Amino acid sequence: MKNLLVGQSGGPTAVINASLYGVVKVALASPEIGHVYGMVNGIEGMLQDHTLDLGESLSEEDLELLKLTPAAYLGSCRYKLPESLTDAFYETIFEKFRRMEIGYFLYIGGNDSMDTVSKLSRYAAHHGSDIRFIGIPKTIDNDLIQTDHTPGYASAAKYVAASVREIALDASVYQQKAVTIVELMGRHAGWLTAASALARKFEGDNPVLIYLPEADFELEQFAKDLKAALEKQNSVVVCVSEGISDASGTFICEYGDEAMIDNFGHKMLTGCGKVLENFIRHRFGVKVRSVELNVNQRCSGMLASETDITEAALAGQKGVEAALAGETGRMVAFERVQAEPYRMECRLVDVNEVCNQEKKVPLEWITGNGSDVGQAFLDYARPLIKGEPKRPMEDGIPKYLYRKG
Repeated sequence: MKNLLVGQSGGPTAVINASLYGVVKVALASPEIGHVYGMVNGIEGMLQDHTLDLGESLSEEDLELLKLTPAAYLGSCRYKLPESLTDAFYETIFEKFRRMEIGYFLYIGGNDSMDTVSKLSRYAAHHGSDIRFIGIPKTIDNDLIQTDHTPGYASAAKYVAASVREIALDASVYQQKAVTIVELMGRHAGWLTAASALARKFEGDNPVLIYLPEADFELEQFAKDLKAALEKQNSVVVCVSEGISDASGTFICEYGDEAMIDNFGHKMLTGCGKVLENFIRHRFGVKVRSVELNVNQRCSGMLASETDITEAALAGQKGVEAALAGETGRMVAFERVQAEPYRMECRLVDVNEVCNQEKKVPLEWITGNGSDVGQAFLDYARPLIKGEPKRPMEDGIPKYLYRKG
């Protein structure tokens, strides 16, 4: 009998704990699995021997609460494993696996997390280890390839749509010309910003303009788009991805000289909303403000999609089942097998073919000369945001599960 080790990595989401719930629920019920351990702060915490016995620390009531708790219950990390599999790191971490009698390793995360699963599984194969490594997808960016969508995206999309609708209502109460810029997460893929189109109730409703990083963004064309919009209505809401860039590849946020670099070498993109706010103020002289939804997009439990929660838990369940069936170096993926009514099934894909690639919004889904999204996106996204879970409340606010220590 071997033990199972599970961790969470990368940016938190509203449903990453639902995947953890799925893993723990199935693993604890399996006679083939001894202990179910959780890495505190992912692989980085594992290096420091910081783990929890989840079978001992979580009651049945805790597990049900965990399913509806946003953010990462086990804590997260952004730790990039060495590129060379001969690095001493791998010998160290596999010795820790050996001491803990780990037979199954499941990692819940996005692109960089799938890179971790890829490297560990390749090292295991090269050294004859029988540990099975499975990736459970998670990212609000929805940019993992070989899967229809990722757990976490739908809830973030639902939050974006609801928030933009409320912002549009707020912006509509005044008579004077006004522009509101809403900056949304999305470095190279505009899935989340595209979700703002779900806020519309009728043709011409706000947000009037939507710009994704998949299409080149030019300030002069933007000025023409905005001028035309302001001629039709007083209040204009514009939604932009943080990663919009011009034809030369320069991020619009860099126009304001505010970009920095994170630990993975990615540019930390914030500030394009402010750049556009200043541009509009000087060019048009109208009332303008920019709004950055920031981390609220990824961890709003109150607006979580029931569909998203159910699918996230299913991904965790299927991950355990795959490991028990002898699979390794694989990621659980979603396949949409029916559009109307919506139905999806889980399948397994080679994690080595998933990591370090990005799924973009199809160019044919982008309309309005790069300033909007079409019906194809709406048909894709609407089923994913459906449903609201029944959740326990405490003193008027949601009751969530907190980890101590």
